[in-house]
Amino acid sequence: MSAVSRWVDTAIGWYQLRLSPRKGWGCAHRVAHGGASCSAAVRELVARRGVVRAARPTVLRFLACYQAAQLLATSGVSGVCCCGGIPIPFRFGSRS
Repeated sequence: MSAVSRWVDTAIGWYQLRLSPRKGWGCAHRVAHGGASCSAAVRELVARRGVVRAARPTVLRFLACYQAAQLLATSGVSGVCCCGGIPIPFRFGSRS
């Protein structure tokens, strides 16, 4: 693993340990489809492929997570989001 990959792995690990438990919602992709969260999936991609070769699959994963969030929003599920370069709304449910 390159130095950059190790740094990214450390940053994702910090996010998973320190930030993710405090944000109060889960990854929309994981909620909708099961399996790994986006942070776990991206961490695995970086470990296997390196940062540069993981870039495209990471973007595709965030797009799939965005689509999952939209799917969940239409079904009335509340409080899902994914951290990443794509903004995903996390206030779902009934509109007052």
